[in-house]
Amino acid sequence: MVAIRSASDIGKALGASLERGGLILGEENLCAEFFDLRTGLAGEVFQKFSNYRARLALVVPDPSAHGERFAELAYEHRTHPLVRIFTTADDATSWLGAAPR
Repeated sequence: MVAIRSASDIGKALGASLERGGLILGEENLCAEFFDLRTGLAGEVFQKFSNYRARLALVVPDPSAHGERFAELAYEHRTHPLVRIFTTADDATSWLGAAPR
């Protein structure tokens, strides 16, 4: 199972996305530090996926549960071409299936 528990996990997640044509990670596959934007982990993940043009769909049912800043980030990424945050797995799967490969 792919998960991001620290910065050292980003490469594995990126590789999985490139192999599969996209990756869906649920909230349970992300560590608490990911949601604390002060740590920089989310920014590093987003930057790496963007640099490699790899698609990442994050399923976070209630982004506001992780604070105002994370909720803002989720809102800002609702139309990002490579990294998006969804409230349902169905929406994430639909987006990955519809995105150009």
